[in-house]
Amino acid sequence: MAERTRAARKAPKFVKPATREIVRARVLATARISPTFVRVTIGGDAVSTIGPMGFDHWFRMFFPAPGRRGFTLPSATDDRWWPEYQVIPDDERPVLRNYTFRRFRAAGAGSYGDTAEIDIDFASHGDLGPASAWANTVSAGEEIGVLDEGIGYVPDASAHWQLLVADESALPAVAGILESVLSADPAAVAEVFVEVPHPEDLAAQHLATGPNVRVHPLIRTDRAARPGVLAVEAVRAATLPSARGCAFVAGESDLATGVRRHLVRERGWDRSAVTFTGYWKYGEPVY
Repeated sequence: MAERTRAARKAPKFVKPATREIVRARVLATARISPTFVRVTIGGDAVSTIGPMGFDHWFRMFFPAPGRRGFTLPSATDDRWWPEYQVIPDDERPVLRNYTFRRFRAAGAGSYGDTAEIDIDFASHGDLGPASAWANTVSAGEEIGVLDEGIGYVPDASAHWQLLVADESALPAVAGILESVLSADPAAVAEVFVEVPHPEDLAAQHLATGPNVRVHPLIRTDRAARPGVLAVEAVRAATLPSARGCAFVAGESDLATGVRRHLVRERGWDRSAVTFTGYWKYGEPVY
């Protein structure tokens, strides 16, 4: 998945995992699955302690700084990990970024032996940021640290439909949400707006489908265009269900705030019905 800064401006309804600790995992394989996305598959004995929660299940990833292989991880199993991380010496401190789990496979159910496996899809932007550069060059056998953080999007049970809006950075999260929603109710109503640079980026995620799901592909063919503008404009122009809905909006910061502002101010949505998160900010190399 593409990196998530968790720069949300409303308090998200996080659901934390039952157990939470920083574990080491090793890279099992990498693959370019579309022009934008690189899939990194991780595994290891400790990976089986991470239970899939569906939706936008996210985690903190610790990986070596450029030019280094080893690193030191915090040992705390509660929120004391952060101050512990900050005092790790510079030459031992890993880079820290936030990502979405794309897919889980139980031990023995995957392609790489008797280890649990997790796929992570990175929206690759060359060497603009350390995580993108790492995903483009990492080799099987290298290690990362993983801290499970649970889910941030909890659909309102009383809502009649879902609105999911994202750019490429949040496409893996939208894919996970859609799978969870349709698993619970195959007839669920969803309007999905996804802005990506290439049609293949959307196809590679194999979005779950249902009789009442409409996916609106928004292809950003102009490389100079500001990401997120197409998505905001498409939602503003869309004819949406009139029944009460709930929304997940994520990606570039102005996309997230722009769609949320439109829903609340122009369509009369309650603020609590919109979960919005800025995963990155245009002009800043956060990937």
